[in-house]
Amino acid sequence: MLRLSALGDVCNLVPTVRALQRQWPEARITWIIGKAEHSLLAGLSGVEFIVYDKSTGLAGMRAVWRELSDRRFDVLLHMQQALRASVLSLGLKTGVRVGYDKARSKDAQHWFTHRRLAPHPRAHVVESFLDFARLLGVEDLSLEWNLPIPDGAIQEASEIAGAGRYLVISPCSSVRIRNFRNWSAQGYAAVIEHAWAQYGIGAVLTGGGSTEEREMGKEIQGLSRPEAVRDAIGRSSLKGLLALIDRAEVVIAPDSGPVHMANALGTPVVGLYATSNLDRTGPYHWRAQAVNCYPEAVRTYMHKEPEQLAWGQRVRHPDAMSLIHTDDVIEQLEAVLFREASSAPTEIPDET
Repeated sequence: MLRLSALGDVCNLVPTVRALQRQWPEARITWIIGKAEHSLLAGLSGVEFIVYDKSTGLAGMRAVWRELSDRRFDVLLHMQQALRASVLSLGLKTGVRVGYDKARSKDAQHWFTHRRLAPHPRAHVVESFLDFARLLGVEDLSLEWNLPIPDGAIQEASEIAGAGRYLVISPCSSVRIRNFRNWSAQGYAAVIEHAWAQYGIGAVLTGGGSTEEREMGKEIQGLSRPEAVRDAIGRSSLKGLLALIDRAEVVIAPDSGPVHMANALGTPVVGLYATSNLDRTGPYHWRAQAVNCYPEAVRTYMHKEPEQLAWGQRVRHPDAMSLIHTDDVIEQLEAVLFREASSAPTEIPDET
């Protein structure tokens, strides 16, 4: 399997791994993966990881080729639609190279494969990955993750979050230039205030250590009462983030890795979507709980209907996320909290 990035995508790929393992328990699975992505999934049962650090360029590719020079794989599942990954695939010995169908292929990936997936228009990312298992004849495609969280990560999360109930808020999707997927600090602060005032549920802010993310965290903190929020931006490992999400009441975030980590762990998610197509990249089990302004953003800033766009096309406008209103986020948060409370086991009263 060749899939280098990104954090959310590698989480969405794990059910395909599990489906392959159920079909062929004796099969050996090798996954060529990115450095950060490996730190998230390290310890995944039954998988050998080969790490490729994208910053090493061609030299890193040669290192991967040397490491695998004595292997010939039955099948290569080329699951990364990027020219870099296709070049990396050229140095791998394999009988069959499977890639996406032409409609889903990017960067001319179909030039580097022998067999292509059957067309699957308007597929969610999880389903697109499962299409590789379908092509190989896998019958049981039920979704299973079982992501490993080591004891050290659980301890790390406990030290960050403390003992009380909390939301995880990951406010920034990415620090790349002209990525317009981030909501406002004022909106997050209002949601934090509501959760604290109504339920005594605090918030833990998470994210990377970039200047932009740290500044966002400080701005949210400055707008919130101190006892209601803990700023863990840049302070947790990826495994620690998994552990934080695993114990959280709800995760609130834009289209980013944490919404898919939460989905994989069964933690409720309120996704914030305006620039990304929820039906393609939303948290798979929690799309109904998202605040979805993507159709409105398409009509407002692209002057088209969503059906007129290529599947998954983004709305790259700096004001798109402003279509998400605080009241809508709070409404979805309330719905998720009510759902979780109503599904909790009823305590049997002591009649003695």
